[in-house]
Amino acid sequence: MRVHFIGIGGIGLSALARLLNFDGHEVSGSDMKSSPITKELINEGIKVSCPQESKNISKDLDLVIYSAAVTDENPELIEARLKQIRTLSRKEALPIVLGDKKNYCVAGAHGKSTTTAILATILESSALIGAISKDFGSNFRYVNDVVAFEADESDASFLLSNPYCAIVTNAEPEHMEYYAYDYDKFYGAYEKFISMAKKRVVNAEDKDIKKLKIEDATYLYPSKDIKNLCYTIKDGQPCTKFTLKEYGEFEVWGFGFHIALNSSLAILAALNELDIETIRKNILNYKGIKKRFDIVQSNDKFVVIDDYAHHPTEIEATMKSVELYDNLTNFNNRIVLWQPHKYSRTSDNLEGFKKSFKRCDELIILPIWTVAGEKKIEIDFEKEFASYNPIFADRVVAYEGKIELIKDDKIIKTYDEGIFLGVGAGDITYQLRY
Repeated sequence: MRVHFIGIGGIGLSALARLLNFDGHEVSGSDMKSSPITKELINEGIKVSCPQESKNISKDLDLVIYSAAVTDENPELIEARLKQIRTLSRKEALPIVLGDKKNYCVAGAHGKSTTTAILATILESSALIGAISKDFGSNFRYVNDVVAFEADESDASFLLSNPYCAIVTNAEPEHMEYYAYDYDKFYGAYEKFISMAKKRVVNAEDKDIKKLKIEDATYLYPSKDIKNLCYTIKDGQPCTKFTLKEYGEFEVWGFGFHIALNSSLAILAALNELDIETIRKNILNYKGIKKRFDIVQSNDKFVVIDDYAHHPTEIEATMKSVELYDNLTNFNNRIVLWQPHKYSRTSDNLEGFKKSFKRCDELIILPIWTVAGEKKIEIDFEKEFASYNPIFADRVVAYEGKIELIKDDKIIKTYDEGIFLGVGAGDITYQLRY
């Protein structure tokens, strides 16, 4: 087929484009502006146009796939419909992309990218991930018809992922605007996703998974199944060791109990394909994923860490990892740069955010990173976060060995000592890199 992707620079859509391109289809795409991902796609032989224009839609296209961020006013989507070309949203396209493969689908509000990446490394399989795995330097890899797939609950698209094995890290309510704040509908979607799979692996102690009706699954009880945790720094990188059930000791990149938990879910799922000794060996190849405790610069007195955490639960887990890192390195100063993500998420979880930075010595707050068409909600950050005495900045600029804080186009502070952690799902990841 000739397939065109509108919004091809997105982390999720680019992975689907790469898979279809690898499968031999003629793939093109567009995005609002050029990015590192669009440049990589061009290098892989995919034609990418920026910006998005109606002329990018030719009559001989067989299919147009568009991201969730694309609206009905998009010129390319309008042109495709005028030309009567078949158009599908990303989630509607999933059965075409995944339908005939053996899919290990990982879902959950938190930890699904990490778990999927660990699983792909263990299985040495194909992968479609909503993040860049450092193991193979991409969000996509094609090896065979066994696929480690990050399944998205935010728009219920995980129900179209055709799971052979469903792995659920947790089921904390998120993206409730999609489910019209109907919790029965939200939990019902998870139940359906799990029931679709022949094999099921779930975190049995998650308070929200406990609310689901699940039959015939492999249950992980973290409090009793994961023991002997040990955190070390190995070749300058974080490392977690733990024992799992009766299977012995495992070693994996990263810091924190959540890393051991995600790894354990991946290990239990991988037992459907591999023996335990192969799993124990393969997991050593996991090198982390970009934007997840990503150490972007480091010297004897200053470390800069980039983390995608954009929900209170995720930020608290990252802060615990920073504490572990600090205890092993003795930097003794923890600066957190927070870029709130979306008005709705910030407002819905405000009380949680107010508690999640308690392990930091200094808090910097950037403007909210918004998405197109989002309704603005007034939030008094100065009042709500007064206990932290936060610094408000417009942006940061990174240089080797230092970070500059910018407000009204003026440098208001410079950091060159301590642990500097950036959290958020917007462009903060680019600001932290020099």
